[in-house]
Amino acid sequence: MGIVPLAKALELAQEYDLDLVEVAANARPPVCKLMDYGKFKYESAMKAREARKNQAHTVIKEMKLRPKIDPHDYDTKKGHVVRFLKQGDKVKITIMFRGREQSRPELGYRLLQRLAEDVQDLGFVESNPKQDGRNMIMVLGPHKKKTEAMAEARQAQEARKAEAKAHPGRSQNAAETDSVGDQSVVDSEAPAEASAEA
Repeated sequence: MGIVPLAKALELAQEYDLDLVEVAANARPPVCKLMDYGKFKYESAMKAREARKNQAHTVIKEMKLRPKIDPHDYDTKKGHVVRFLKQGDKVKITIMFRGREQSRPELGYRLLQRLAEDVQDLGFVESNPKQDGRNMIMVLGPHKKKTEAMAEARQAQEARKAEAKAHPGRSQNAAETDSVGDQSVVDSEAPAEASAEA
């Protein structure tokens, strides 16, 4: 339409049974459009919602360890740290010292270094180990950004859904196999006597 006076713009809006919506207030002259205002608000809300959905929130997860941790417990805790780093979250590792352990901070330092080496392919040491009262703290940051991790998780979920649609019976058979566990499975082609003996 070009540059028109406000009165004429309002007249045009009434003529077409639309609203005059200002879309760029800071421009000189201000830019307006003839449109349905309700539809404009709805589309703006949908765009904002989509932007929030794709936005990544940085989360710091915390994992607490003891200097004399059992090897199996260490593996379990390390598994949690690996999962957090794969999800794109930072991990704060806290070593808690009690009693005489406070006089041996090198135990905690060695444990933190070992953990950092074990997960170095997924994350890096963002904050070096430092003593904080009775605790020693280290922060690990992921190599992957949160948005990348979220995108990968979405792709993996879509792939699983596609696999389930392509082979609907396979996922059910896998569940039955898991429920059987260590029990012996009888061959379906074997004679009835053999299955009775098993």
